[in-house]
Amino acid sequence: MIFAAFALDETLGAILAHSHRLPGRVLKKGAIIDDAAIIALREAGHTAIVAARLEPGDVPENEAADRLAAALDAPNLTRGRAGTGRVNLHAGVAGLLRADAAQVDRINTRHESLTLATLPDASVVAPRDMVATVKVIPFAVPGTVLDDVERIARTAPALSLHPFRRLRVGLVLTELPGLKESITEATIAATEARVAALTGTLLPPLRCPHAEAPIAEALRRLLQDGAQLLLVAGASATVDRRDESPAGLVRAGGEITHFGMPVDPGNLICLGRIGAIPAFILPGCARSPKPNGIDLVLQRVFAGLPVGSAEVMRMGVGGLLKDTDARPLPRARAAGKPDEPRRQVAALVLAAGQSTRMAPHNKLLLADQTGKPMIARVVDNVLSSQARPVLVVTGHRGEDIRAALGGRPVTFVDAPDHAAGLSASLKAGIAALPAEAAAVLVCLGDMPLVTGRILDRILAAYDPDEGRAIVLPVHQGRAGNPVLWDRSFFAEFLSLTGDAGARLLLKRHEEQVAEIETGDDAVLRDFDTVESLTTLPARMRPA
Repeated sequence: MIFAAFALDETLGAILAHSHRLPGRVLKKGAIIDDAAIIALREAGHTAIVAARLEPGDVPENEAADRLAAALDAPNLTRGRAGTGRVNLHAGVAGLLRADAAQVDRINTRHESLTLATLPDASVVAPRDMVATVKVIPFAVPGTVLDDVERIARTAPALSLHPFRRLRVGLVLTELPGLKESITEATIAATEARVAALTGTLLPPLRCPHAEAPIAEALRRLLQDGAQLLLVAGASATVDRRDESPAGLVRAGGEITHFGMPVDPGNLICLGRIGAIPAFILPGCARSPKPNGIDLVLQRVFAGLPVGSAEVMRMGVGGLLKDTDARPLPRARAAGKPDEPRRQVAALVLAAGQSTRMAPHNKLLLADQTGKPMIARVVDNVLSSQARPVLVVTGHRGEDIRAALGGRPVTFVDAPDHAAGLSASLKAGIAALPAEAAAVLVCLGDMPLVTGRILDRILAAYDPDEGRAIVLPVHQGRAGNPVLWDRSFFAEFLSLTGDAGARLLLKRHEEQVAEIETGDDAVLRDFDTVESLTTLPARMRPA
């Protein structure tokens, strides 16, 4: 193809390179220049024009695009009409699109004139969704190049669309004392929505105690009811192949084929089967409608594709599904859905104690080498985190604590019964939290080494939908502070007594505790004796 500025008399039959607005008409880019166009251009004052002239063997853009699209033909795909060098490919059925990246690369790297763009591999598509587009870049392609790319495209399918099967799905929900009905209902709703989106039908769910024998019996009943896929949503997260839910599957005559997957959320999925029927122990995050590992597995099962250890262990690339502030989930944004509001987490700084172990000093008011009191350093660290609002509970020498925090954007809460122990401060603070606070980060006023960075790591781990309703920082296996608590535990805080704090609640709700390794012993270090102050960094020691 020759692309150049031609004298107007030499352009007959050439392809117009740019659109031209002329009196009474518009000549569009890509149009074939005829006698009438030449007359109109001359009358408009043009003596030369930029155009493309095909050479022997060149294939015009629309014909080239149509030929490449035909070479990509596969069952369940349809192709549109060629226009401006483009042909779009569409899904003919609902299913799972597989795109072979290596084959697509071979097509795209043969020559710059021919391009193929596709949806990501393993995309869920509905009928008539566009799944790929062929675009010819110039106005024509050398015939030898097109022949070569057609040959490459026919050596192996670049695209395949696997229709979803209308499977009947059985769901077992296990129960433990204290499990809220709302959690069970949310699990059923999320599962039913997933199954329906994949063209399946959810059989009436069965509930049973969280124990091996009842789980096995429920699975047998679902098989008798015609289930073609079995799911178990445990009241407690599965932590081992020999846990209650997997053991129940084995007792029902099945086997465990794989435990865990490189997808987050969704790591703790357990894959198995009973005969030829796939059976999965769901991770805790399956209670939420947000994308997680079970979606990747179900999509493949409904599409009739194998899902075993080999397939699951290769899901790591693209397996980070977790939505974060730094990386919003692209699919939600692409679908035009508004971003979900971020859960508001308040911070409660406990500063009401009598500091009896450091008498006659009040540890919170001891100023360091820069003149800053310990409580001011702690509160400044909290204010540097994303926790809001920040409440400071005062009691002993409350006016001095307020003065030490002069002007900081915090809310003070008085604990008149502070002498009764730590629980009194906790209850006063919890009662004062705003209604919009979804959770609270309970901070101790004598831990000045816990930075805003550490606090934000704790905040980032909080997700009650995934079973992380309590977040506990640890260092080398030792539990530390501060601890984050979901609002669902606030009522229990109000029943605490004495000086034990909330450690009793940690034991009671250990299934909902997420431990995060901070890599920093700051979460273990409180300073409540004169001796302990000597271990502070030099700049933080009392003047």
